[in-house]
Amino acid sequence: MAGLIKREDVDAVRDRAPIDEIVGAHVTLKSAGVGSLKGLCPFHDERSPSFHVRPQVGRWHCFGCGEGGDAISFVQKIDGLSFTEAVEYLADKAGVQLRYEEGGGPRRQGEPGQRQRLLEVHRVAAEYYSEQLFGPGAGAARAFLAERSFERADAEHFGIGYAPTGWSHLMDHLRGRGFTQAELTASGVVSEGRRGVYDRFRGRLMWPIRDLTGEIVGFGARRLYDDDQGPKYLNTPETPLYKKSQVLYGIDLAKRDIAKSKQAVIVEGYTDVMAAHLSGVTTAVATCGTAFGSDHARIVRRLLGDTSPAGGLQLRSGTSVGGEVIFTFDGDAAGQKAAMRAFSEDQRFYAQTFVAVEGSGMDPCDLRMARGPEAVRALVDGRQPLFEFVVRTTLQDYDLTTAEGRVGALRAAAPVIAGIRDTALRPEYARMLAGWIGMDEPAVLRAVKNAPRLAGPDEHALRPHRSEPEAESVSDGPRLPEPDPRDPAARLERQVLIGVLQYPLAADADTFDALDADAFATPAWRAVHEVIRGVGGLTAARATPGRWVADVVSAAPEHVAPIVNRLAVAPMPEDRPESIDAYVRDVVRTLVDMGLARRIADAKGTLQRLDPSDAAYQQAFADLLSIERQRRELREAG
Repeated sequence: MAGLIKREDVDAVRDRAPIDEIVGAHVTLKSAGVGSLKGLCPFHDERSPSFHVRPQVGRWHCFGCGEGGDAISFVQKIDGLSFTEAVEYLADKAGVQLRYEEGGGPRRQGEPGQRQRLLEVHRVAAEYYSEQLFGPGAGAARAFLAERSFERADAEHFGIGYAPTGWSHLMDHLRGRGFTQAELTASGVVSEGRRGVYDRFRGRLMWPIRDLTGEIVGFGARRLYDDDQGPKYLNTPETPLYKKSQVLYGIDLAKRDIAKSKQAVIVEGYTDVMAAHLSGVTTAVATCGTAFGSDHARIVRRLLGDTSPAGGLQLRSGTSVGGEVIFTFDGDAAGQKAAMRAFSEDQRFYAQTFVAVEGSGMDPCDLRMARGPEAVRALVDGRQPLFEFVVRTTLQDYDLTTAEGRVGALRAAAPVIAGIRDTALRPEYARMLAGWIGMDEPAVLRAVKNAPRLAGPDEHALRPHRSEPEAESVSDGPRLPEPDPRDPAARLERQVLIGVLQYPLAADADTFDALDADAFATPAWRAVHEVIRGVGGLTAARATPGRWVADVVSAAPEHVAPIVNRLAVAPMPEDRPESIDAYVRDVVRTLVDMGLARRIADAKGTLQRLDPSDAAYQQAFADLLSIERQRRELREAG
């Protein structure tokens, strides 16, 4: 069993892991004020961005679902890793050499966690396949590419390879590189059956399938030989790395252009992705052996930054306010069925959804071969709204020359239009439907109004969340009352904690650290202040400012740590960089001044209850003068 990673090495990983880049590989982040970024949460469906990242403190938090933490916890959650595996993954990225504690059996040199080992299996396998593509036995693979107008440079760009015929070529190669049989099986590159253990992919053209970060998590394989009794396309089975409902081929190449152009093009196959990219449609991606589903939609929405409630509103340039998702399908019955499935996912997007179907039934790969790259671009440019395509496809099943056919078409199409998320579009499509089927507009409008909506995604899951809540609550541990956001004192206390957690060097350490345990009246904020005092206050922050928040979170009780994290990521009320330090000093002084004001009031109340001739009166009077002098000096210093 491996020993624990040394604490100082974990800290070094936290210090050197750029959280904005790590999160940015999965979420499109936009500026949310000075030092703050925000985007759509990758851990729950949302329409309004409530996921915030604050790079200078190395923390992230979603104000919608409550998840939060540092770079390590983000990698753990997004990739399903253990703590050790996440640290090892980030250490490899950041170039940190990890050391392990004695007693648990430190890891051998070069023995990382399971995920890293499986990724390494795929990396070495991809290199092997690529080398084989240009060997003497891969003539059929090269011919397949050439027949589709793909050149050697194209194959190298997409990392295409060839799995040679035979039962154990790759397995022998990987074993020679030091991988165990258990690792090969877990990665999915080998299979086990009556013949024993053998290469899963044999005599096939190979596409490496990468995740958002560019890591190879699986392979797609195309049959080349007539005597191959397997399926036309064979993919990696479900593994710890490869979940077919959560991967999109080409996403690593397309992600930046998707985010930049606010357009995602969904095609049906690997060669279609290649043809689209080589034709200039660099936002194309494809599912891998499964229909486009909710997990795929979530990935695309995050990259689009799909947050605009404008949805289907169109700009004059033709690009919708919320961006565009364009589905391309074959013009045959299967393609139309796929388009109908895509309609069920439309409600997951604020972006406007379109369908691009080539009239003669050619897919992007065929189109590029027959008519050139311009035709592929024209296919995408000639997209039509998904609603229109679905309604027209629905009408094809009815004879509109008969009264029975028209009524049947209305009954079938009305629920489709009733299910359109954008209420402003519904009457427009109802009017169009009236024209298509030849019925009076009022009758069609009534039918749409009264029609049941088609089943769509869980509306509750898509409900907007507050993106910057004043109220903070926790679900684990002792229940702390939620602060009242209308209470100016509670609001000031919150602003002070946000300031000293995010900018510990800005406030005067002596002034803040002199605050006693009763300085914060709000229970949640008092709990955070107690933790800050416990780790040594701002004086301690001076020694290790880069680890300040991590130290406070580590010291906090389980029910307080999430509150600390939220405060460390919350947007600053002051959004001018040049004024941040002054703002933090001012709110701290204001809190101290407010505390002194309370003490002055208490001291005056005490004097009123005492006899002036009593010795206690003289002491109370001296205490009042001392407190008033402190307050005067504080104000003069400010």
